[in-house]
Amino acid sequence: MVAEFLRLRLRLLANNVKRPTPQLVGVIIGTAYAVIMGIALIAVLFSLRTGEPELTRNIVVIGGSVVVAGFFLLPLFFSTRDPMDPRSFSLYGVSDGSVAFGLFVAAFLSVPSVIVTLVSLATIATWSQSPGSVVLAVVSAVVGALTCVLGARLATSISAFVFVTRRAREIGVTVGVLAIILIVPGILLLMLTGWGNDGGGFFSALENVLGWTPLGAVWAIPADAANGQWVFSVLKLLIALATLALLWLGWKGLVALMIVTPGHQNETREHAGLGWFGRTPTTRTGAIAARSLTYWGRDARYYAQLVIVPVVPIIAVVVFVFVGIPIEYTALLPIPLMCVFLGWVVHNDVAFDHTAIWLHVVAGRVGVADRIGRMIPVVLIAIPLIGIGSFLSVVFAGNPDALPAVLGTSTCLVLTGLGLGSIFSARFPYPASRPGDSAFTQPQSTGATSVLAQGFSLGGTLILSTPAVVYGVLGVFVDPEYFWVSLWTGLGIGVVVVVIGVAWGARIFTRRGPEILAAAQRN
Repeated sequence: MVAEFLRLRLRLLANNVKRPTPQLVGVIIGTAYAVIMGIALIAVLFSLRTGEPELTRNIVVIGGSVVVAGFFLLPLFFSTRDPMDPRSFSLYGVSDGSVAFGLFVAAFLSVPSVIVTLVSLATIATWSQSPGSVVLAVVSAVVGALTCVLGARLATSISAFVFVTRRAREIGVTVGVLAIILIVPGILLLMLTGWGNDGGGFFSALENVLGWTPLGAVWAIPADAANGQWVFSVLKLLIALATLALLWLGWKGLVALMIVTPGHQNETREHAGLGWFGRTPTTRTGAIAARSLTYWGRDARYYAQLVIVPVVPIIAVVVFVFVGIPIEYTALLPIPLMCVFLGWVVHNDVAFDHTAIWLHVVAGRVGVADRIGRMIPVVLIAIPLIGIGSFLSVVFAGNPDALPAVLGTSTCLVLTGLGLGSIFSARFPYPASRPGDSAFTQPQSTGATSVLAQGFSLGGTLILSTPAVVYGVLGVFVDPEYFWVSLWTGLGIGVVVVVIGVAWGARIFTRRGPEILAAAQRN
């Protein structure tokens, strides 16, 4: 049976050359990149044989941990269609164990599996200083390669089994991207702040932790042996073998479950009522608002836009705290920063409708209703965010007098962003991912329209809100009376900009309806 699975896998690989030319070019480029990276890693591992022991240990253990984590997590979050899904073999009368073992062996016939196997074997040369370390390096390389391939095989099947709907897949991708956005800056901050200096620096401290986890234990086995720490080496070998055994048991159990579980059946939902259309006023503005609220509640593209709203402020606050800025100042920043990006998300909202924008164009002279209706979801999010968030900010800052300034600045940033977004979304729509496509794909845009729309709308929001921000800063450092000046200035600027933006954007939308529809056809 293993031979049959291998032949099937080879046939699937051979079919790649029959893909359309653009896809084939992408496969060739991806394969070439993987091969080049593999060769570079092998060369680095060979060169580390004569390197400084502590540096070698850090590179191998930390780098190996990252590789194992990638094989575990990337197939899980960034799910793709599994060409050798265990459920495909449920009708052939093959035992669960045979299917599990055959698919596991066949998984080695892929570019990532071949590369990770060769790189793992290259670590033998890295730790070839003594016969004992060589033996353990061989064991470590074999167990490491098996762990990576089996982990990827298990994660791929879990993804295919769990993320069966488009919404679930989009949520998985969103979570994966959010994790990367948060983890990478966190690691860089720890490095820059010298975390772990008392234990030999950041990398040594990180290696000491990862070496006792399932991610890095397998790579620390020969490193400990080379340092004469044989007890630690044996203990980490047991951790690595236990990890591999648990992965095998999990994989075998998952296969047994999948081959007796039917594929996902699209459930027919019975909808009662009109949804948001039954809750909004029966006017043009109400209908467009209901349509926008429906999109924001169901379309993963809008979820992806909202990811940036909390992420950037969190990263900024963490950076400020690490560089030593007092908490009484940094606690006042998150809500205004969130409002910058919350108001900015509508700057290309028209393009998200794609060809459905014709509904608004053929209705005739709905510019004002269109501009206001698209703001409603953002306003409904902004009201509790500003109200509750501003109160919590001043509580954490220990400065309740600053509440007017936080309210005024945050409101100004949202309203200014909505006003400018009403203009730019009608005048400079640029290609966006189509309905049903991945939220993290972006079509190519010829010219500088996308850069101008994004840059000027965001920059204009910050520039127009500068007076409210300046008065808020003066209230913190000069005189608390400026807090109230910031409130009234922010409200005044925000209201003026949003009124002008709606009027100007409505005029543009009414005048350029055919051009907007033509742009949607090109998206």
